Amino acid sequence: MATQVHVVGGGVIGLSTAWELSRNGHEVTVVAPAPGRDGASWVAAGMLAPVTEAQFGESALTALLLEGAGRWPAFAHALEAASGRTIGYDTTGTLTVALDASDRASLDDLLAYQHSLGLDAARRSASECRALVPALSPSLRGGIEVPGDHQVDNRALLAALVEANRAAGVNFERARVAAVAAGPELVLADGRRLRPDQVVLAAGVGLPDIAGLDAASMPEVRPVKGHILRLGPAPGASAPLLARTVRGLVRGHSVYLVPRRDGSLVVGATVEERGADTTVQAGAVHELLCDARAIVPGVDELELREAAAGLRPGTPDNTPRLGWSGLDDVAVATGHFRSGILLAPLTAAAVVDLLGRRPLPPLLQALAPV
Repeated sequence: MATQVHVVGGGVIGLSTAWELSRNGHEVTVVAPAPGRDGASWVAAGMLAPVTEAQFGESALTALLLEGAGRWPAFAHALEAASGRTIGYDTTGTLTVALDASDRASLDDLLAYQHSLGLDAARRSASECRALVPALSPSLRGGIEVPGDHQVDNRALLAALVEANRAAGVNFERARVAAVAAGPELVLADGRRLRPDQVVLAAGVGLPDIAGLDAASMPEVRPVKGHILRLGPAPGASAPLLARTVRGLVRGHSVYLVPRRDGSLVVGATVEERGADTTVQAGAVHELLCDARAIVPGVDELELREAAAGLRPGTPDNTPRLGWSGLDDVAVATGHFRSGILLAPLTAAAVVDLLGRRPLPPLLQALAPV
């Protein structure tokens, strides 16, 4: 008899987990108000960047991100086949550039750290950077080429996940979970009660709003705000402005420009500790545009199509939490911060093993919430 699993959360982690569970014989229901549009993944850029996301002192997290990136080729192929949709998985690579000498020095320090971890990254002169990306400003001071940092169209990915879940027989309960109780039991906002065999909580920043978890030793999750822009191609343009992802360090500020196959660009993203605030602020939009045009002047000619703010689920050490909670048969997969899309295939596969009572690798055991 198939195990009934309810996955709470309709973002990339919840949908990937539901699809993987269904492919492994479980009877799955996704419980979320708007599957495919829930959480941070709808407003994300879709970068799969374990190397350029490497931060000083976070070698364990970098190892996790590299493991996650390794799952993506097979995951992308299987998802496109299952959904009949393309997801814009692009393996062109990433170039990080520096605006001035101080930024160049910071990138050199980062490159040394990347090399100390054995990561694949190479120093590039200013002329080499412009040969790779002709649209770059001539005043840049060089950069770092990272061939293994890729990207996926986040919204195409989410649409494909919804379709693949439907094709696999996953049910969708479009509702908000108000509480979790022993059993396990899910109490919906409209008062209905659902009683599956197992529950996976993948609600991102919505996790603290679910009642009944006080005694479950749940991880601390906070919302981290991020502004992000979407720019359309210039009218009459014969070719896209960029053919690969460009990240920049602009007077100490980080910015990225992620091209889509239709010629549009995603520009982001701020990192702001403002609680659950999703208002779009003019100052943040102005700062992103100024930093983007400092490294790619042609941004001035593009159409501003969307300015949005999302909430990333962060933990105190910026590391995800994955494992069983203090409630019987209730698992948690949350806290993916800036790497939810990158880590979605790895997380989904791990949840399948977790619910099957199989041991996780040491790298993932370290993520246990309790």
